[in-house]
Amino acid sequence: MLLALAKKILPSWKNALLSLLAAGMLILAFPDFDWWWMAWIALVPLMCAVEREGSVGRSFLLGWLFGTVFFFGTCWWLTYAPIHYASIPWPVAYLLILVACIGAGVFPGIFAAILSHLLKRFGSWAFLAAPFVWVFTEFLRYWLTGNNWNAVGYSQAFNGRSLEPAAYGGVLLCSFLVILPAAFVLPSVLSWNHLRSNRAFSDAFGALVSKGFRHARWPETTADGWPKYFLILASVFAVALGYALYLVGDRGKAPKTSGTAATIIAIQPNVPMSGLNYDKWQQLRQRQFDVAEAELRKLTDNRLPTTVILPESPMNFMYNDDREFQEYVRNFTTRNNVSLLFNSAEPDPTNGKYFNSAVMIGADGKMAAQYDKIYLLPFGEAVPVPFESVMPAFVGNFSYGREYDLLPFGDAAGGIMICFESHFGQLGREYVSRGADVLIEMTNDGYLGPTPVLRQHLANAVFRAVETKRPVLRVTNVGITAYINERGEVLDPAPVYQEDTRVWTISKSDGSQTFYVRYGDWFAWLCSIVTLLCIVASFRRRMSEPPAVAGG
Repeated sequence: MLLALAKKILPSWKNALLSLLAAGMLILAFPDFDWWWMAWIALVPLMCAVEREGSVGRSFLLGWLFGTVFFFGTCWWLTYAPIHYASIPWPVAYLLILVACIGAGVFPGIFAAILSHLLKRFGSWAFLAAPFVWVFTEFLRYWLTGNNWNAVGYSQAFNGRSLEPAAYGGVLLCSFLVILPAAFVLPSVLSWNHLRSNRAFSDAFGALVSKGFRHARWPETTADGWPKYFLILASVFAVALGYALYLVGDRGKAPKTSGTAATIIAIQPNVPMSGLNYDKWQQLRQRQFDVAEAELRKLTDNRLPTTVILPESPMNFMYNDDREFQEYVRNFTTRNNVSLLFNSAEPDPTNGKYFNSAVMIGADGKMAAQYDKIYLLPFGEAVPVPFESVMPAFVGNFSYGREYDLLPFGDAAGGIMICFESHFGQLGREYVSRGADVLIEMTNDGYLGPTPVLRQHLANAVFRAVETKRPVLRVTNVGITAYINERGEVLDPAPVYQEDTRVWTISKSDGSQTFYVRYGDWFAWLCSIVTLLCIVASFRRRMSEPPAVAGG
């Protein structure tokens, strides 16, 4: 009886294998595998399994299985910090991450359930709604969990022209375009199967293969509808060919700039994540400033306004509370006639907590600007309100920043993204709409080790550059420090887990704004509306006529 109940509730093992195959293919599309092209076809096995399964509930389980395996396969590196720095046994660490992945896997489960329902009502043509439904569930994940890490679009971060649509609809428009080929493949295959069942077409196609086109006697009637299916297949081929030619072409032109405004000296200090006593801390601090001064000596005397940037790191500066550090920084900036930008914990006078801040000290030794981190890492830097009274934050209980402050870099203005904040397109949009000429990311991924997180985090910054058509300067503790231009090209990267420096320049932009900067997540909202309308239409169809046959 239990076996019969399991067969009724659980999907078939063959469809479960298809779901696992899809998850494995999508994992390969992301760093560090970087087989980005896999993402275009990865969902074909999953959608095929959903069509074969038929049941909405069992399809949800297939999608849930797919999502759990995918997120675990691309985010396993989350175990690195608890294993290496919290002494949590590795089985426990992996179990905790698995639980989180099971939660995130619900959203692909919702996708599969909705697709299954639409297939029941509209037949195989419901596959064409799959890209809309997928974007809806990724957008839903963003709103309910506060992040959208490894949205399918991010798999294309290092794939040239497939990034360009992000300037119009953000990373979720790229997700849509990545899913689109799979959505066309399945109804096309089913149409081809229907076409092959047409006796007249089969005879003609056989003659074409064996004797040549002139001997093929193609049907003159449209009674079986074969020309419709042939047209569909030809259209799919034409679209695929056109898109492939587009992807291998040159990237778009960069926005115009109005001359170089400032010089940036980026320090990648490679500060260790543990073992810092006071003496070691002092030595590492001195080392960073010595390296900066060595780079300054290489510049000409009539140099542009120059800013030295130190990344987020375990140094834990507290500029407001540390009088010795204030004097140390004042001496450095005035002696070298430079500005200094660094990460610091700064007091929030409203509640006694601290902000996770980026502080800029001008060449006169005085504070020039401060940005307080707005998007704090959930459960790491701040605990969401419902859980605040029952559990502590792992890193620190910071206050949320409230202002989109722009920092001066010569005549140019820059917006700051501290670590996890490079994941949020909304932040880049706000900066550019307020006049930012450049985005600067200060980050430390050292706690997560030499794992795929380094390139996955870099992928987020790539999309922020393309979405806003502003360069992103990544200054990191252990890597990947790099200059990302307006087209998403990663330039001059520093080797990871090594001390290094980079010298870049900043130009003032022409002030132009992309469609995404002006209108934000309009495309994600559109996909959400289309998905809901499809669901409503399916229930109306259910009340008015019998179900469509899948594949017809």
